[in-house]
Amino acid sequence: MCVKKLNKLRTFRPRRYYKRIRRYRRSQPDSHKPPQPTSPICELRRDAPAPALPWPGLHAWRRAPPSDLRTWGPHGPCAPPDADEAGSEGASASSSLAEMGALVLSTADPLAKARLTHAAFTRWVAGLPVGLAGAPDHPARPDKPIVVTQKEITTHKQMGVPLNAYMLHMLAHVELNAIDLAWDTVVRFSPLRDTLGDGFFADFARVADDESRHFRWYSQRLTELGFSYGDMPVHNLLWRECAKSSSDVSARLAVIPLVQEARGLDAGPRLVHKLLGFGDHRSADIVNKVAEEELAHVSVGLHWFLKVCQMMGRVPDATFRDLIKEHDVVLKGPFNYSARDEAGIPREWYEEKLKHEKPSKLLEVHDRLACIVEMEKENTSLNG
Repeated sequence: MCVKKLNKLRTFRPRRYYKRIRRYRRSQPDSHKPPQPTSPICELRRDAPAPALPWPGLHAWRRAPPSDLRTWGPHGPCAPPDADEAGSEGASASSSLAEMGALVLSTADPLAKARLTHAAFTRWVAGLPVGLAGAPDHPARPDKPIVVTQKEITTHKQMGVPLNAYMLHMLAHVELNAIDLAWDTVVRFSPLRDTLGDGFFADFARVADDESRHFRWYSQRLTELGFSYGDMPVHNLLWRECAKSSSDVSARLAVIPLVQEARGLDAGPRLVHKLLGFGDHRSADIVNKVAEEELAHVSVGLHWFLKVCQMMGRVPDATFRDLIKEHDVVLKGPFNYSARDEAGIPREWYEEKLKHEKPSKLLEVHDRLACIVEMEKENTSLNG
């Protein structure tokens, strides 16, 4: 028996082995192969049926009036003591939502940008049309904070600032970018208003209003801690991600709400835990409230991504993966599965490798074992 096995090993030829594997695979049915996406349609079809809403709370979010809870009181969000109209004088001169969005993008002062955003959304709810406007390549920014590369961002210890102030400044920067990202979506894709419908622009104008409120909360808390937005350097990574999707509405929806905003769902609980560990319960409450409200932004992004995919005749999951790969966007954890599930994002969208890696390896092992069995049978018949 040992001599026979030794003879088989001596006569084994790797090239012949892999040739048999390829021949065996060609002889098998294609049932194990994933379905191919349908061919995309160049034009968006307005008559495509709307997909089911992934998050039940989206209806209530859409119906809610503009929120005036733009300061953080002793027990949570509350309305400012005085009318919050300063800095929104230019809003009355604009005749459409897109024009007001362009005005926000051209406003450098962060607090004025936030106030103007609220004024714009309030006018939209009162009946302002979507209209048409051109989006700038970059939003206006103040002289501070200083913008550096991501690698040049230092730790709070290196800067000599408290951890809570460092985190809040970072989050305020994220929210300021989120205001501009939402308005850029409204303005840049306003030429598609007849195809996308008013609902698309209503949703992203509401997102911008939410983000402006979040920025106000973080800015207020920074002031309470003796800091202000602009005191620490920041990076421009978020806007670079936005620029990648400036010519494709489906890419914009994939890259911003379903990746960037979804990362906020992932990071929220960790940031709250850090702030509680630092002893700053007030800041932790603000971060927790913001993370709760970001759920709507991810959900509405998913809704419109599914809708646009239907309009274009594309398979959503394959389209999402293609767009992420095309725009060099990295999906990295750790993921907040419960929040992502609640928002409606299928896990296989962002864990595609984990989903298909094991089946593909098992299939490869199966093929090799089947080929070895076939070769053993052939050798047995030749030696018999």
